[in-house]
Amino acid sequence: MSAQLKCGLAYLKYCFSVEAIDSRVQPDIDYLRRQKAAALDNDSEVKEINKSSRPLWHTTEFKFYYLAFVIVVPWMIKTAMDASNETNLTNYYKFENLLSSGWLFGRKVDNSDSQYRFFRDNLFLLIQLMTAHLVIKRIILYVTKINVLRFDFIFGLIFLFAAHGVNSIRILTHMIVMFSLVHLLKRHRNWAIALTWIYGIGSLFLNDKYRSVPFSSFCSILKPLDTAFKGIIPRWDVFFNFTLLRIISYNLDYLERLNNQLQFRNSHEESSEDYEEFTRSHTDENNNNNDDNDIQINKPSIKKSGSVSRLQTIDESGKAEVLNERARLIAPHHIQEYSFVNFIAYVTYTPLFIAGPIITFNDYIYQSQHKLPSITLERITIYSSVLAFTILAMEFILHFTYVVAVSKAKAWENDSPFQISMIGLFNLNIIWLKLLIPWRFFRLWAMLDGIDTPENMIRLVDNNYSALAFWRGWHRSFNKWVVRYIYIPLGGSRNRILTSLAVFSFVAVWHDIELRLLLWGWLIVIFLLPEIFLSQYFQMYRNKWWYRHVCALGGTVNIYMMMIANLFGFCLGSDGTKMLLHDMFMTSAGFTFFIISTVCLFIAVQIMFEIREDEKRHGINLKC
Repeated sequence: MSAQLKCGLAYLKYCFSVEAIDSRVQPDIDYLRRQKAAALDNDSEVKEINKSSRPLWHTTEFKFYYLAFVIVVPWMIKTAMDASNETNLTNYYKFENLLSSGWLFGRKVDNSDSQYRFFRDNLFLLIQLMTAHLVIKRIILYVTKINVLRFDFIFGLIFLFAAHGVNSIRILTHMIVMFSLVHLLKRHRNWAIALTWIYGIGSLFLNDKYRSVPFSSFCSILKPLDTAFKGIIPRWDVFFNFTLLRIISYNLDYLERLNNQLQFRNSHEESSEDYEEFTRSHTDENNNNNDDNDIQINKPSIKKSGSVSRLQTIDESGKAEVLNERARLIAPHHIQEYSFVNFIAYVTYTPLFIAGPIITFNDYIYQSQHKLPSITLERITIYSSVLAFTILAMEFILHFTYVVAVSKAKAWENDSPFQISMIGLFNLNIIWLKLLIPWRFFRLWAMLDGIDTPENMIRLVDNNYSALAFWRGWHRSFNKWVVRYIYIPLGGSRNRILTSLAVFSFVAVWHDIELRLLLWGWLIVIFLLPEIFLSQYFQMYRNKWWYRHVCALGGTVNIYMMMIANLFGFCLGSDGTKMLLHDMFMTSAGFTFFIISTVCLFIAVQIMFEIREDEKRHGINLKC
């Protein structure tokens, strides 16, 4: 293989790596130093652990795994196609009416998922809107003296009305109520926090029940609004869920900043140097509860510039330095930055308004004033190319496997357990893609506008063996939001079961007001318990040769439980899931499939282990 080809393949591999996708993922120099120190350790037990972490890619064991992949993966794809195409004469007529005319090779396309259909059918409109927003913003900022936040405020309100029409009044009402709560009760922090959560969660129930109540029912003079423009997105309540996360982020960031300032003023006369030290010590105390301790915290301070305070950071040499992500979350902005204009600008920020990814208020304010070094032409080019490839991959799947339509029509009569499981598995992959693609589009839009948000899907959905790790990598910005505003305040890992129940209960209600989803959230917590306890127990054996294989067996069980929970909640529903489980364990063919699939999953988990070990050898530990 030529050197040029090797370089090309290496660059292609980098383009799809986690480092290229999200700038927050970079080799940890301290982690590499600890690895090197451990490699030189003379302790026999440490040497055994180091030996077990050596690359396995070229071993005989893994060559057998590669052979299994070459045989099994194409077989899985063929089975999914056979179960969901026109070749399935028994069931095809049941879902044929859900298919649409396609554009690839004369085939029909499964465009039956309403959530992705909205994005797919409006993709070119969204591209035009993105282009218009970016061009208008650059021209106005260049020609006028308006600042970035003021522009986001004005354009955000215009876009809010264009998106939801007169229903934007309902959204603004929620926004104003929650903004007023924290400012009226700012000296009663606990009450303000409690009411933020009560009203915030309550608004989801209010929207679910009263989203289409006529304005005239509130006041007869408002009757003309009932027939007025409803915007390009009439279902305003669906997208309000993301708006709610931003509102809560502003409220809690403001209360945290105010609390720090009030505590400081009780004992000191405020100056930038003293407040820097106070905030840093307060931040360190808060982050002792955070499980995600791989990000180092710089020391933020307030620097005066005329009558306006600007946030900077000071390193040991005294030079200004860009805050890392952890520090940006708790950055002590000047209290004037928490204004109503900035609140509206943040909540209605156009690139992220429809579906995120979520960025905290503190981070948004910082990045609006300081461009991060991760915003480069090369990184944006790579990200946009990967997005285009992902959209094309989704199109191929929708043209050749009609599993979404099969699920909607429950058209799996006489299908084998293998076929039903592939319908479910490909459904999960489509769910992953239908969320990944819009999130990456809106994140690209924000990057082009100078805002770098977290990547929501850092792992391929099929590259997961741990329920805990899965939820760290799925909707990652939401996960970071949940950790910051729910998990840590409720005790973090000190009360893992209770905090997990609170987290998944909120996640379920946030997704939709359905008992089925609430049960799904609690089911996830129950499935987490064995992994938590067994992981802690088997840590004492991590230097044994069989440890990796026992962990792989545990990972296989985890995958089964995660698939069952998600198939029940989002794909097959109760009927399909019950049929799958019945056929797997109550028929001879089903049980044979269960044994074979267990072996295949065991092999897949071994590959997943080695992928993560390979990342660790390069200083990257994602913990997912």
